[in-house]
Parts: sequence; C-alpha cells; structure tokens
Amino acid sequence: MSDNNLVYILDGKVYINLTNMCTNDCKFCLRQQKDDVQGTDMWLKSEKISADDVIKQLQPHKDKFSKGITFCGYGEPTLKFDILKEVAQYIKTNYPDVKIKVNTNGHGNIVNKKDILPELKGLVDEFSVSLNAQSKELYNILSQPRINDAYEEMLNFAKESVTLGFKTTMSVVSKFEDYDVDLLKCENIAKSIGADFRNREFIPNGY
Repeated sequence: MSDNNLVYILDGKVYINLTNMCTNDCKFCLRQQKDDVQGTDMWLKSEKISADDVIKQLQPHKDKFSKGITFCGYGEPTLKFDILKEVAQYIKTNYPDVKIKVNTNGHGNIVNKKDILPELKGLVDEFSVSLNAQSKELYNILSQPRINDAYEEMLNFAKESVTLGFKTTMSVVSKFEDYDVDLLKCENIAKSIGADFRNREFIPNGY
C-alpha cells in the first residue's frame, strides 16, 4: 500500500491518516474543500492497509516524535480500531515517552459494537472529541451523521473518556458560514462532562 499517504507532517508534528471512511459528513470538514494537507494527498488509494504499512511510514519521522503523534486524517480513525491499537502499541513499546492523541467524532464504541476505551488505556494519552454543536438538532445539520443517535453516542464517549482518566478535549468549529454555534453553551457542555474545550475557527482555504 505504498501509494497511500498514511503519515503526514503538519506544523512539524506527525499525523496518521488511517482511513477515509467516516460516520459523519461534516459540512466544514477540510476534505470538502481540498484533497491535500500541505501538499500531502489525503485520499487513500485503498482502505486495505495494515499496521505495518503505517509503521513503515512513521519510521522516517522519528526525529519529530517528541512533539507527539496524532491519529487524524480524512476519516474517523476508530473505524480502523485494530490497526490504531496495534500502531499505538508499537509506538508506546519503542518510544514510551511519546504522547499519542486521537482526534475522533466519538462514535468508536457504536461502530465497533464494543467499548473500545478500556482497551486503549496505556496506549492513548488524549482524545479530542468533535462536539460540533450545542444541540442534537444543529449537530445533525452540521455533521450529517450516518448513524442513529450520533450526538448522544459522542457525548457518552467523551464522558467515559474523562471517567477513565484520558485527557479529553471537546472541540467545535466556529465562524463557518452563518451556522449559530453557541460557544458558551458548547464550553459549558464540555465542562459539565469534565473535559477541556477548544474552539477552532473555520479555515476557508484549509492548511
């Protein structure tokens, strides 16, 4: 699968692009605007990848590992849970001080039909969960989920992440067209769960 760009660099940090599949089709997602991140084509030629494929592409970037490694690409990384887990295990075994973060829409438990979070203890340090909106109604408009009860599943994932001791941040994208994302209400939702909150302003031209 050498034609797949499974690893890319953004602002000097290492990111892993495991899949292009997603349970959401967010209107503001970078993939709706462009095919690349700083020149790296993010669309995979095939979804048939292995942990070894990822690890081979990671190795040339060892000098950047100290800044952390993030699972985040043009899809939902927990849809490739087994590969995510195996790659994270490789990183923690060989580079135990490296922090691992997963950017997720919070649908990992429902799509894998099991509770994946306990299996990631000791492998993942941090989750960034896409809250996206202060209500289910606006979430469904912005995120266009392909699964039922997507908003509730996301909230439950974030709550469990906090409960299990993962560093957890809930994020929104503001200033996208005229959608009324209420930052104060979103921050209050995150705080009520025990998570940090992050607002990312929409980037019209992407990275």
